[in-house]
Amino acid sequence: MKKRSEKQADLDTLKTELAKVSTLILTTFQGITVDNDTKLRRAVQAAGGKYKVVKNTLAERAGAGTPAEGVLKDLKGTNSIAFTYNDPVALAKALTKIAKDVPAFQFKAGVVEGRVISIAEIQSLANLPSKEELISKVMFLLNAPAQRVAMALNALPRNLAVTVSEAIKINKFGSGGTVEKSAVPAPAAAPEAAPAVTPAAEAETKPEAAPEAAQ
Repeated sequence: MKKRSEKQADLDTLKTELAKVSTLILTTFQGITVDNDTKLRRAVQAAGGKYKVVKNTLAERAGAGTPAEGVLKDLKGTNSIAFTYNDPVALAKALTKIAKDVPAFQFKAGVVEGRVISIAEIQSLANLPSKEELISKVMFLLNAPAQRVAMALNALPRNLAVTVSEAIKINKFGSGGTVEKSAVPAPAAAPEAAPAVTPAAEAETKPEAAPEAAQ
């Protein structure tokens, strides 16, 4: 049997944990096997939560003044709690899967952000997209315009090639897909070079020097 000091320590620890919860689900575990209990604890831990079997008096005292107070009053029978500080959907999904596989594990009630929810609401919560799924969808929507732009840019060379090919087929560039000769101006004739002057010709054309005057 635990000492008074140990019981007080358990109470203080649970109260500190319950003060920070965003979501808590009250369950019953009567008749659950050890193997299924182990699977349950692992599933809750993988979802980022914690799972504890609690005594009714301890749970009620620890829940007083916390967000979980509404579901931890006047408890009867065997009870356990699963809670998380983060994603309520992930926890609800994990517990719902266990409840389908293990009939002895059943929901009693829950609380999300201080509001008490029913068993039906817990199951509806489990059907919502998880945090990771929502992030994935948002990222897809954000990246979709960029992907469309990239696809359009990649298609430009192919579309240009198709356009040119079609233009050639309908003779947009002249017969046979070549530029017509008449469309090309003839090159201008180069000016004729002046005839080269030979030394003999140069001597003939050079005027004779005047005779020197007699003295």
